[in-house]
Amino acid sequence: MSLERLVAEIESRAQQEIAGEQARFEKEQAEIVADRARRIDALRADALRRANQEAARERTRLVAGARLEAKKLGYEFQESRTQELLGAVKRQLADYTKSPEYPKLLKRMYAAATSRLGKELKIRGRAEDAKVLKGVAGAGFDDAPLPVSGGFVAETSDGTRRLNLTFDELLRLREDELRSFLPT
Repeated sequence: MSLERLVAEIESRAQQEIAGEQARFEKEQAEIVADRARRIDALRADALRRANQEAARERTRLVAGARLEAKKLGYEFQESRTQELLGAVKRQLADYTKSPEYPKLLKRMYAAATSRLGKELKIRGRAEDAKVLKGVAGAGFDDAPLPVSGGFVAETSDGTRRLNLTFDELLRLREDELRSFLPT
């Protein structure tokens, strides 16, 4: 073999090796670029998924907060309406104490108190009702007035048992029941 041929063959092999290395380099470079693009796409998709999840959580939180606020406002309205209506009931009871039927009611209430507590009772009520209560209870009437809207408090003479028949107490005891009857 001649030297020139040997040099040409070495150059040819070198060119082939260079071309092979160049192809391998380009292939690896393409794989790296493709892998980088896949990772970027995956990161974008993950970021988008996380952003959507966070937005959904925030939306859910805001909707739940709005629903809670709406319930609270509804309850506050209902409560203010109920208080307004209970105030109207109290005013009607106050008007009732000025009616001719009220003394009859006090007498019936006294009869109910004596049937529950016995005949020997101490009675206290409003100053406005003193005349009627004194007529009903006689010596058992205590003239120390109570700050109530109507009715009276009956107590056994020894003070061991007490029956509160004031309009205020009767209304308080029946308030939940009355709430169910009141329109809201």
